[in-house]
Amino acid sequence: MDVELAKPFIKAAINVISTMAFITPEAGKPFVKKNTVAQGDVTGLVGLTGEKNGSVSISFSRPCAVAIVKGMLGDDIGDIMNDVRDAVGEITNMVSGQARAGLAEKGMVFQGSTPSVIMGDGHTISHMAKTPIMAIPFQTEHGTFTIEFCFE
Repeated sequence: MDVELAKPFIKAAINVISTMAFITPEAGKPFVKKNTVAQGDVTGLVGLTGEKNGSVSISFSRPCAVAIVKGMLGDDIGDIMNDVRDAVGEITNMVSGQARAGLAEKGMVFQGSTPSVIMGDGHTISHMAKTPIMAIPFQTEHGTFTIEFCFE
């Protein structure tokens, strides 16, 4: 797996989350993921189509997701579960869009689907491609999140 492909995702995640939620994430070392179990409690998933098919997901720990919602909405949280679902979907959509723009600069053009959001302890992520899944762990002062992507 080409680690260069991780760079647009890292840049997009740091940009989107620091701009939208005023939280600055730090990227860890990308690795190849060996299973389908999510690294967090809530995951946004976007399917990708284009010259290759694939998917991108972002899984947030519960504390990290709640902190992002509070960062985006202030303390004006009505229904935390719905607000987390909406915020994770929106963040996933924005990170995916910015990462796709970065990949397009490398000659890889993708369209993204509407994000779906999966919640729950120990949930699994079904990526579209059967190729290795690249995972990028991130740390924030409020917890962790992990971006995963793969293309066929």
